[in-house]
Amino acid sequence: MTHPLIDALRPLLGDAHVLVPGALPDTELTPYQQDWRKRYNGRALAVVRPGTTGEVAAVVKLARAHGVSVVPQGGNTGLVGGGVPDDSGTQLLLSLRRMQKVRHLDAANLTLTVEAGCVLQQVQDTARQAGLLFPLSLAAEGSCTIGGNLSTNAGGTQVLRYGNARELCLGLEVVTAEGEIWDGLSGLRKDNTGYDLRDLFIGAEGTLGIITAATLKLFPQPRARMTALAACASLSATVALLGMAQSRCGASLTGFEVMNAQSLALVAKHFPQLAQPLGARPWTVLLELSDNEGESHAREQFEGVLSQALEDGVIDDAAVAESLSQSQAMWHLRESIPLAQSEEGLNIKHDIALPVSRIPDFVAACDGLLAERFPGSRLVNFGHLGDGNLHYNVQSPAGVSAAEFLKTHEAAVNAVVYDQVMAHGGSISAEHGIGQLKREELAQRKSPVALALMRQIKQALDPRGLLNPNRVV
Repeated sequence: MTHPLIDALRPLLGDAHVLVPGALPDTELTPYQQDWRKRYNGRALAVVRPGTTGEVAAVVKLARAHGVSVVPQGGNTGLVGGGVPDDSGTQLLLSLRRMQKVRHLDAANLTLTVEAGCVLQQVQDTARQAGLLFPLSLAAEGSCTIGGNLSTNAGGTQVLRYGNARELCLGLEVVTAEGEIWDGLSGLRKDNTGYDLRDLFIGAEGTLGIITAATLKLFPQPRARMTALAACASLSATVALLGMAQSRCGASLTGFEVMNAQSLALVAKHFPQLAQPLGARPWTVLLELSDNEGESHAREQFEGVLSQALEDGVIDDAAVAESLSQSQAMWHLRESIPLAQSEEGLNIKHDIALPVSRIPDFVAACDGLLAERFPGSRLVNFGHLGDGNLHYNVQSPAGVSAAEFLKTHEAAVNAVVYDQVMAHGGSISAEHGIGQLKREELAQRKSPVALALMRQIKQALDPRGLLNPNRVV
């Protein structure tokens, strides 16, 4: 005998889009029920795949009528367990992957309206084919979806110039916890008509409503892009280089990534075919400049910054990409770090944000404490220095079981890292979100007033707690 909700969903969506555990091989449901890091393995009452906003609304209404909670999911590339069901077998997993329509491109208004299941790369390609740019870019762009990007307020590699996902969105379409549809797909850049409902749903991780479509900002394609790698002897030197590049290049500086020696050592170990032009250095910086005045102007700016940095002793060496393929290879080096970590085994991840000026002090203090308390642990530190976001990850000592190290030391390592983050004026989550992984940590680290306000918003918009429960708050 099936659950009455499943019986009600089948005529609505069709049997092919209502996947029930037990009736199908586990391998067909694993992509929905297991998170990308394989830390969380849930079991849904069913996986449903609506194809329209109307169907999403109807699913939510049916789930509400049956008292069943709903877990929305995009590309399931999240890193905090926010998009998979728990193991109770009572939650409905709502996948938005079928909703992939590009609804409207308005070139004159520089906007693009797409459905939530559109893969980020598809959005980028659609803009590019129109001679325009959608600048959100991250390593998972070939599989993550725009709905998930907005639900977690994704960052990526160009936040320095263009901002997070929140800054790139003008309007939303959302299915509420009541199963109603809010059409806020405005392409307006100015609209002061009350509370900004859009910003409530962006970054809420599906706990307040389900994003089904979005109107996104586009930009003119830059006429030239320049990419370079620079070697620095210290993290303080990378901060100095950032200041020099910003002073000389201004808004043209679109990327500024740092990678420590350990992060690139893992890439060399697992992906030896990837060239590392500067060899092993304490810190390697990847810089990108996007310019609308042409390649010669971009190259003049870039070479001016690097020459001055060499002369002042801020950098030890540099390599400038001479072709698109060389530029892509440099970015591939940076984007391969998470993959290399995955190959090395489970690790204790920290997605943190700090004032750029305080990053060197934070890293020095935290590195020292971790070396003292967890001898031999490998610190894989890389990320978006330009906007103050580090992926400060702790790998087990060489030869020590990664799974055992994680199980035994995760809480203690987190305490050290997050204590130092707070002491240096930072945040425990920069771009990955809270999900399940950091929910209890958030309760300890966020101010009581902020937590109370967040809970009041959740109560107002989802009083029965049926949307992605036990996530965030």
